[in-house]
Amino acid sequence: MQQDKGAAAYRRYCEQGEESALADLIRAYKDGLTFYLNSVVGDLSLAEELTEDTFVLLGTKKPRDKGTASFKTWLYTIARHLAVDALRRRARRPALSLEECGDPADAADFERAFLQKEERVALHRALAALPSDPRQALYLRYFEELSAAEIARVMRRSPHAVETLLYRARLLLKDELIKEGLSDEDL
Repeated sequence: MQQDKGAAAYRRYCEQGEESALADLIRAYKDGLTFYLNSVVGDLSLAEELTEDTFVLLGTKKPRDKGTASFKTWLYTIARHLAVDALRRRARRPALSLEECGDPADAADFERAFLQKEERVALHRALAALPSDPRQALYLRYFEELSAAEIARVMRRSPHAVETLLYRARLLLKDELIKEGLSDEDL
């Protein structure tokens, strides 16, 4: 679904109560939003929960899209705010015991099945090793194909700061990929 179609579907849902429009939005944006949120919070199950929370928020509170950015940028900004709030809440809670934690192999199996190629697995590990802001910027740029201006809106930075962040993030990623065993020729 293109970005302008996302805004049109959201308007149909808000103004005409068309339930199928919300379902279309969920189908179109759920996977990408989940993977983006996973890059923010580093926990696939929490990312899935936050994705659901984002769509529940759209469906119940119906926040107004002011149209100052693309629908996708606006949606990802809402989701990022929810993720930051969740991370703050998590930081205030005491750590869980190992018995209370889920099996991390489940997330790793899902990621391996999704990526399928060894180079993509190495890329994923290298991205995960990056600090949060560079990882988010690279994810939004290359996986979600947002422009620097759109990334700036999502991350609440200036476009110039995002360009600088992307440049430095690419250098960090290259170093991590070399650590993963990929040569300069593979990059």
